[in-house]
Amino acid sequence: MGETIRVIGVQIDLGAGRRGVDMGPSAIRKAGICQSLRQLGYGVVDDGNIPCDEPEAHQIRDPKLRYLPLITETMTSLASRVEFALERAEIPLVLGGDHSIAIGTIGGVGGHFRKADKKLGMIWFDAHGDANTPETTPSGNIHGMPQAVAFGLGAPELVTIGGFAVEESKLDPANSVIIGARSIDEREKDVIRDIGLKVFAMDSIDRRGIYEVTREAIEIASNGTDGFHLSFDVDGMDPSIAPGVGTAVLGGVSYRETHTMMEMVAESGQLVSMEVAEVNPILDVRNQTAEVAVEMVASAFGKRIL
Repeated sequence: MGETIRVIGVQIDLGAGRRGVDMGPSAIRKAGICQSLRQLGYGVVDDGNIPCDEPEAHQIRDPKLRYLPLITETMTSLASRVEFALERAEIPLVLGGDHSIAIGTIGGVGGHFRKADKKLGMIWFDAHGDANTPETTPSGNIHGMPQAVAFGLGAPELVTIGGFAVEESKLDPANSVIIGARSIDEREKDVIRDIGLKVFAMDSIDRRGIYEVTREAIEIASNGTDGFHLSFDVDGMDPSIAPGVGTAVLGGVSYRETHTMMEMVAESGQLVSMEVAEVNPILDVRNQTAEVAVEMVASAFGKRIL
């Protein structure tokens, strides 16, 4: 293929309510992510990990924005690394870590696209909406906020990552979708409606099938854009497939459905960046979740049955 993928790990669990996802990048690497991508013909540069302090060493200053200063610092560093990869015509693949990593990834991709006068789409695969704000959050956990931040809502320290102004959106809601949602907080629903996000919840997948849902999602994310970012939270899959996650929700997307979605992403030729969030080895069974995540990433980058 000739393309190069830059793998960037983020050892962070400050945004989550349970410990352990900071070990996700190591688990995914041990499951063979770099080898799998090289076998598909990609050049792979492993950029190592962006470290982050553990929460025990710090006090929570704002219970509605837990560990905000540390998360801001880490996501600013991530955004810079992502933008560096894109400047080199590489595809950034970010390994988390909790889903606050999307703040840095989308900040970096969005900043690069804006400088190049390009438009970015997004597909967000997740059991949750992750669209809370400091006003709506029931927990104060920032991993429940990155979707809102991407659309200019939330703490200015986070919204401005990537060179954006306060309240400035990095994405157009008309080119952004959520797939697999089945657990959205009550006040968060209003945020999603106000943003204008298209949500393919599990009932849509049940009734229409993953092929039709993914086809429409790719069409939305690609319409008038120069490619899309795929944010892949492994808890979008059913816990029977991916048990090693911090916020498991029953009734998720099946193994083959997820593969089908990823295969269609690869066929679209529109994937410009990707992240994998919320692999928690502490809660996993023999690294099963990381291994499944590697399989899905490989499908998104072109691995096929035949």
